[in-house]
Amino acid sequence: MDKKIIEKYAPDPENLLFILHDIQDSKVDHYLSFNDLQEVAKYLGIPVSKVQGVATFYSMYSLEPRGKYIIRVCESAPCHVMGALDILKEFKELLGLDKIGETTKDKLFTLETSACLGVCGVAPACMINDVVYGNLTKEKIKQIIDGLRKGGSNV
Repeated sequence: MDKKIIEKYAPDPENLLFILHDIQDSKVDHYLSFNDLQEVAKYLGIPVSKVQGVATFYSMYSLEPRGKYIIRVCESAPCHVMGALDILKEFKELLGLDKIGETTKDKLFTLETSACLGVCGVAPACMINDVVYGNLTKEKIKQIIDGLRKGGSNV
């Protein structure tokens, strides 16, 4: 881990969430290692168990390596009613995944779910890394995945 990430914040426990986000975002495989948690705890002067508790409580953090693109399918009530389960199934089929939380063999995609993305007006929706996609259909999902496989173009 690059210590510059931690050191851009004051050693105040209130900065824990920001530090964890920055560390995770700085890694190709988008996860926090146990060593990362130890370094953060030491810097902030808090127990490792507290840092680990925070990292495991929030779904946006991961203690396992993930793909380059993290796909979060919204499972809120509006998305569910508008076909989120079909969207999730389509992502699984296109990516060759059996379950939520898996990463493709090429380490390109990780499929997750989210309680709510806050974009109910364009349900069903997903977020891939920091980009939100709404009004999803099977065709649109295929275009998105094909674009990302070809170099990361957004559809």
